[in-house]
Amino acid sequence: MNALFIGGTGVISSACVRAAIARGVDVTIFCRGKTMSHSPAPAARVLYGDIREPSSVRAALGDRHFDVVIQWVGFVPAHVELDVDLFRKRTGQYVFVSSASAYQPGAPLPITEATPLDNPYSQYSRDKIACEARLSQAHRDGDFPVTIVRPSHTYDATSLPLRGGWTAVDRMRRGLPVIVADNGASLWTLTHSDDFARAFVGLFGRQEAFGQAFHVTSDEAITWTQIHEIIAHSAGATPRLAYVPAKVVAEVDPDWGASLLGDKVHSKVFDNSKIKRLVAGYKATIPFAQGAAEQIAWHDADAGRRTVDVALNARMDRILLRARVPEKR
Repeated sequence: MNALFIGGTGVISSACVRAAIARGVDVTIFCRGKTMSHSPAPAARVLYGDIREPSSVRAALGDRHFDVVIQWVGFVPAHVELDVDLFRKRTGQYVFVSSASAYQPGAPLPITEATPLDNPYSQYSRDKIACEARLSQAHRDGDFPVTIVRPSHTYDATSLPLRGGWTAVDRMRRGLPVIVADNGASLWTLTHSDDFARAFVGLFGRQEAFGQAFHVTSDEAITWTQIHEIIAHSAGATPRLAYVPAKVVAEVDPDWGASLLGDKVHSKVFDNSKIKRLVAGYKATIPFAQGAAEQIAWHDADAGRRTVDVALNARMDRILLRARVPEKR
């Protein structure tokens, strides 16, 4: 089997490249080579070009046909419209990476693939929904076998799940209060990229997945208070958690507020029955306690990784000042 990864050097996609190679897939990565968070896997073929420029794609790929094309960097309908034109005759399966943030905030739990797609808070999520709709139509029109995958919050050692990443851990280690939205009791699902990758690659070439959507997550759901406490424990710190209404956060930091109100303050617990039925034996096995330990160890291994966002620190202090809420230890 051969696969084309459009992208393939991000947190999730790099893990999927490794998993595909481990299964014997001949992997080609197509990317610009400008904003790679992870180096391309040594065993992958790397082609450089701009996926937004059809002439660039055709020049790089020639007349090659791929068993699977995976789109990691499609964010608006115009992006996937180009793909329909580019790959309709040159792939046996097109996999679009969408987002579980597309699900309706506050929908009944557990979330299934039948949960309505509707997010009034996030333009990113609405754009992903529009991409899915266009691709589903292309599939129904024929000759374009589409599979849609919706990751939720997926991480690796490099990607702390807190606002500001290392900035929040630095505050913990310095004994400064760290903001937790609302009462910190909403449930959140964190999935290690290696767990995600095993299920994701299991969809390659599966005709049963054509015209279908799947989310892929861990079955471990923990509260945001627990997430902060687990990270603090791994960092050897005692957290000072300040519970701030998400609406107050949004008043000072609109981007953070949209992320909270449209996603993170709503409990996210997923029913993974659909992916488990298709990918035999799939089960996420890496608990977040292990993942958090990997994250702290990775950051502590190199001082250059422990970057503190001074401007974000100042905004956090302004939020705390505006909220005037008591801290809980």
